[in-house]
Amino acid sequence: MFFGKLLPKEGNFFELFNEHGKYIAEGARSFTSMIQYYSTADLREKYAAEVDNAERAADKVTAEVNRLLHRSFITPIDREQIHGLINAMDDILDLLQDSSEVMALYNVQNVNEDVIRLGDISLKCCERVQHAVSLLPKLSQPEVAEAALKTCEEIDRLESDADRVMRSAMSKLFRDDIDVKELIKLKAIYEHMESISDRCEDVANLIEGVVLENS
Repeated sequence: MFFGKLLPKEGNFFELFNEHGKYIAEGARSFTSMIQYYSTADLREKYAAEVDNAERAADKVTAEVNRLLHRSFITPIDREQIHGLINAMDDILDLLQDSSEVMALYNVQNVNEDVIRLGDISLKCCERVQHAVSLLPKLSQPEVAEAALKTCEEIDRLESDADRVMRSAMSKLFRDDIDVKELIKLKAIYEHMESISDRCEDVANLIEGVVLENS
C-alpha cells in the first residue's frame, strides 16, 4: 500500500506531449521566418534566437516526461512508446536548431529557392506532428484514431516531397558550375533540413503504432 502511494498511477503524459508539440510548431515557424528574412541580419538573429528558445523549452518537457516515466506505476500507453515518442519529438527541434546553427557557422549570406522550399515542407511536417500528438488522448474514439492515421499519412507524403526537393537540389549542385566552398555549405544545409522531415516521419510511425495497438 505504501509503495503504491509513492508511485502515481498515471502521469500527465498527454499534456506534456501537447506542450512539446507546441514548441515544435513554434520552433518550425521561427525557423521558416528566419529563412524568409535571412537577408536582414537583425531579423535573422531574432528568429534564430526563437528557435533556440523553443529547443530549450522542449528539452525541459522531455526531461519532465522521462522523470515522470520513472515515477509512474501505470502509464496511459506503453512505457517504451512514451520514451520513444518524446525522444523522437525532441530530435525534431534539435535538427531545427542544428540547421539554424549550420547556416550561421558556415556564414551563409543568402538562401536559395531550394532552401525556402525545404523550410516550407519542414514547417508543414512540424504542424502535422503537433496535430497528431494532440489527438493522442482521444484515440479510443474511432473517428479520432482515423484522423490521427490520416495526419500521419500526410507527414509521410511531406517527407517524400522533401526527399524529391533535396535530390533535385543536390543534382543542381553537382551539375552547375559552383564554387566548391558554396557546394559544401549548401550540401550540409540541404541534408540537415531534409532530416527534419525524416524525424517527423519517425514520430508519425510511432503514433501509427500507438493507434494500431490501442484501436
